[in-house]
Amino acid sequence: MKKNIIKISLVALTTFVSLTSCDRNLDQISSINEDQDQSMTRAESFRQALDGAYTAFKGSGYYNGDTGSQLIMGDLTTDNLVRTASGRNTNFAASNFEFSSDNSQTTGLYSAAYLAISRANFVLSYINNGVLSGTKKTNIEAEARGLRAIAHFDIVRAYSQIPTQSAGAKNAIGIYYSEKYSPLSNTASRNLTVDQVYDKIIADLLFAADNITQNDADKGRLSKSAIYGLLSRVNLYKGDFANTIKYGELALGLSPSITTIDNFTRIWKENEGLSRITDGVLFQLSNAPAESNNTVGAAYNQSVPSLRSEFVVDYDLYTAYTANDIRKSAYFTTGVYSKEKYNHVTKYAGNGGPSNVVPIKYLRSAEVLLNVAEAYYKTGNPAQALTLLDKLRKERYSSFTPGTEAGQAILDAILKERRLELAFENDRWYTLKRLNLSVQRSGKGDLFDGTGSPAVKQTLAAGSSKWQWPIPITAIQANPNIKQNDDY
Repeated sequence: MKKNIIKISLVALTTFVSLTSCDRNLDQISSINEDQDQSMTRAESFRQALDGAYTAFKGSGYYNGDTGSQLIMGDLTTDNLVRTASGRNTNFAASNFEFSSDNSQTTGLYSAAYLAISRANFVLSYINNGVLSGTKKTNIEAEARGLRAIAHFDIVRAYSQIPTQSAGAKNAIGIYYSEKYSPLSNTASRNLTVDQVYDKIIADLLFAADNITQNDADKGRLSKSAIYGLLSRVNLYKGDFANTIKYGELALGLSPSITTIDNFTRIWKENEGLSRITDGVLFQLSNAPAESNNTVGAAYNQSVPSLRSEFVVDYDLYTAYTANDIRKSAYFTTGVYSKEKYNHVTKYAGNGGPSNVVPIKYLRSAEVLLNVAEAYYKTGNPAQALTLLDKLRKERYSSFTPGTEAGQAILDAILKERRLELAFENDRWYTLKRLNLSVQRSGKGDLFDGTGSPAVKQTLAAGSSKWQWPIPITAIQANPNIKQNDDY
């Protein structure tokens, strides 16, 4: 097999696992390229290569572009968004539950995530070559395994059942868990159950939690608090509420702020001068004005020069945000396009720099708090669940009084705040999926007052096979051992 010849500043950035796409010829030699084995004899190359794994999360199919971006897919497939009549019809098929194996709207994540995994595994393939030692070595290994874990988690929750979704979900077909850098392999198969995949994800995250030393101040790289927060998220999906609480409390102990009400708007307007507020952010994908091609907010709307939206907030969701809720002004802008008024989603529009160029918040402390509150309720501690819920509400409502909910009303309030807090952060689809709930849209239209054109399809039953997205046909063509999901 030929060795890959790579430019060191982009090491491992152009390698694909063949289970997701065809091989690329990397035998390109120039004055700035060198053999990968040679490049990985320098300690600094490990950081450069690992940064390539982080960069993969900003690619098409993950958090870039306007077709299939995970910044919007978890919302346009649910009751959070309505397609506008004046948009370009991007992602229309997905919003209409027309999922297919040759449509990048729901298949793009698959190859994008395996690319991130391949880059992480590239780093791990050299971790024992003697160049690194001590905490430098274990920290790099911890970061790489952490990134590998969260990419696998994103794949398995999209393309397989979630453990809490049904009685047999844990034993349902999982995904291929790639633990070795092998871009030419075409023998991988979905040989694990869902439960086994989650166990591997958790094992990687636990290694990361024990060994990572990355500075918590750099939100663009994984830290111990971020890893604990991710463990809380994964265990919530697994239905392990004790560990949801355990690791969530550890994350909140290291990073207790859930974003103060004074800072809340500022964390979404990241290109506002040089403030770079990250209060309450555990892990984000850095995206600066210099990267003006990464217009991540374009999946929602463009400025032409007035806002033209592809999707706008559902009217019932919009009115669920009260006037004293800081999130309403942070997330939305009401404006006119083509003589029609809409409630535009401008959570990612930025302010003061290139439009739609902002970092992507992959994990925030507020989500971890909501994970823990839900887990406390489900383990028989509603009082602590309400205490945590009130902690969040105190930082979101300008006039706040402690809640008086009891019983089921506490859980309902937690889930309501989860929807309000994490709207347009790729959460809604997966929350409905893990709770085995149907999609039930409001029937309201796309205009600012709920009139106008409603979504074509209004419901998706909880038991539908469409909750498991189709494996891309290109992946199956490259590797026939990859089994397609049912009904595709």
